[in-house]
Amino acid sequence: MTNRSIRAGAARRLAPLAGLAAALLPGLALAAAPNDASGTWLTEDGRARIRTEKCGPQNTNLCGYVVWLKVPLNDQGQPRIDFKHPDPKKQTRPSLGLQLIMGLKPQPDGHYGGKIYNADEGKFYDVTMWSDQPTELSVRGCLLGFLCGSQTWNRVNDVAPGQLTGPTNGPGGPRADAEWAPKAAAAGAPAGTAKQAPKPAPKPGAAPAAE
Repeated sequence: MTNRSIRAGAARRLAPLAGLAAALLPGLALAAAPNDASGTWLTEDGRARIRTEKCGPQNTNLCGYVVWLKVPLNDQGQPRIDFKHPDPKKQTRPSLGLQLIMGLKPQPDGHYGGKIYNADEGKFYDVTMWSDQPTELSVRGCLLGFLCGSQTWNRVNDVAPGQLTGPTNGPGGPRADAEWAPKAAAAGAPAGTAKQAPKPAPKPGAAPAAE
């Protein structure tokens, strides 16, 4: 048997294995992809629950809202407010329900990147979020201003007393900043479509000549 015949026979035996590997690759890639980062998460320090959900014009960004606070009242027994926000118009809004994850953009590696608001300081910081485990959300960035690092938030499926459960910008739900507020569809129109102004009626033609 010549060397050429031996190589040809080996190629025939390996061909089915190559085909099987090619068929399995999409499944392996899917298994390695990050999990959905949407859900409700308990922060690492246990002080808040944050609800993350898709947002933006194409519903591909990631927004996040405070839906529960361990200590919802201040020292005067009043609901906590966002008094350190750089925008004076927002300094009286309640801390419960405010938006702190500002439309993170999807990245090629399956992570989300953008800005997070730290109400303790009234400042915005760069952040990256992703979920490698269905029960965990990884948060990496400068969360305390002087301390840059990572946190792990844990998924919660129960409802704690005082937790907001309604839809964003709806009854009993958190409030989105104007640029990330869900767009309401016109009555009877498909979601995401804007109501068009009615077209003007055509001008009447010339009156027919009298007989």
